[in-house]
Amino acid sequence: MIAQVGIIGYPLGHSVSPALHQAAFDYYGLDARFLVWETPPDQLIRMVEQLRSSDTLGASVTVPHKQAVIPFLDEVDEWATTAGAVNTIVNKEGHLSGHNTDGPGFLKALLVETGYDPKGTRALILGAGGAARGILLALIRGGVESLVIANRTLERAETLAMLSSDSGVTAESVPISGDPLAEAAASADLIVNCTTMGMSHGPDEQGSPLTASQIPDSAIVNDVVYTPLETPILREATAAGATTLGGLHMLVYQGVLSFQMWTGQKAPVAVMLEAATIEMASRGI
Repeated sequence: MIAQVGIIGYPLGHSVSPALHQAAFDYYGLDARFLVWETPPDQLIRMVEQLRSSDTLGASVTVPHKQAVIPFLDEVDEWATTAGAVNTIVNKEGHLSGHNTDGPGFLKALLVETGYDPKGTRALILGAGGAARGILLALIRGGVESLVIANRTLERAETLAMLSSDSGVTAESVPISGDPLAEAAASADLIVNCTTMGMSHGPDEQGSPLTASQIPDSAIVNDVVYTPLETPILREATAAGATTLGGLHMLVYQGVLSFQMWTGQKAPVAVMLEAATIEMASRGI
């Protein structure tokens, strides 16, 4: 019997997940296929029930279903509950458990690729959406000393900053422009772009939240956007002499954790990263 895993979302034309996960299955010679399950919101319940099939290992979950899927699962782990989102579903004999590997994958990518350990560091998060929430929680759990959240709508940044209130981590919110942002960037050990600025075909694909003159050469700059592979903020960071990491690594490392949950096998990281890179290149990205 061929086992199957798939990605649930809507729309899904952009997804790189099938390439990186199929490469991992093939590396081990597993009789498994990673499929694309494009799922409009009104079909989500039916799709989740199909995951209980004995030939299904589970699924990846992406927008717009990361929150909406939670009520239909039998169990949601502590990390996903705190993050308020599920990106991985595991099927064990018809029992569906929900997990979130975004935060841990983010930290793992930084550690492996740049050597970054959040303990005692200062971080600046650009944006206050769902990606920023998971990253903020990961940094808090990793022992970050202080956080600044910058966002166009200051109220959203303030709401996100409140998540750190019980952790002992100092968090503040600033507008994503002007002197407060420049001051936060100047003292940051880690800068993470969680906005859509610089995303291909986005509303501001040539834009960057920061310029080279605002980025310290001692900082690590991570963009969660992976289309294009080198975004405007990463170009600015390179010009500043800072260490950079693109969003494709976060995508792969969160997928690594999901693969291990589905199969019990150690994920072939290099194989998955190469497959994702080749897939991006085939699209001219």
